[in-house]
Amino acid sequence: MVAAASCITGCPVPGRDGAARGLAIVTGQLIADGAGPATGTGHTIPVQARSVSMRFTGYSFGSIRVDGVTYDHDLIIDRGKIRKRKKAASRKFRGKYGHTPLSIAEDIPWRCRRLVVGSGADGALPVMQQVRDEARRRKVELVVLPTAEAIGTLAKGRADTNAILHLTC
Repeated sequence: MVAAASCITGCPVPGRDGAARGLAIVTGQLIADGAGPATGTGHTIPVQARSVSMRFTGYSFGSIRVDGVTYDHDLIIDRGKIRKRKKAASRKFRGKYGHTPLSIAEDIPWRCRRLVVGSGADGALPVMQQVRDEARRRKVELVVLPTAEAIGTLAKGRADTNAILHLTC
């Protein structure tokens, strides 16, 4: 019996010395009974995405490395695809928050059951109340954590999860 036609597997990625160096998220695998990752190595998350693999091997203030590509801007992970967060629509709220917040005016990846927001190294990204209200209205669980914790949460996995990752403050 097939458990998921398409999935994400999140697990530690070993370095040359065998120590964990990052987190891998792989989509597009067929999981048959008992054929998933070994116990304790990761999680399987059903998603609707083409075969894509995401390996988070480095996050530090202002940059993240995914699949060997270093990004120096905020990211959106939408059903297994990575794109740049376009926050221009939220800049008009910057004066009120002292920082450009996450607002409903942005292109938020709502096609999910859970949206993980990495709020930066220190958790300083404000998430406007309208975003929280819209998540509740859409019945999307909104999880806001500092970005390093958000990456860990993505690896723990849960079905139908998208993310917005803020890389600075």
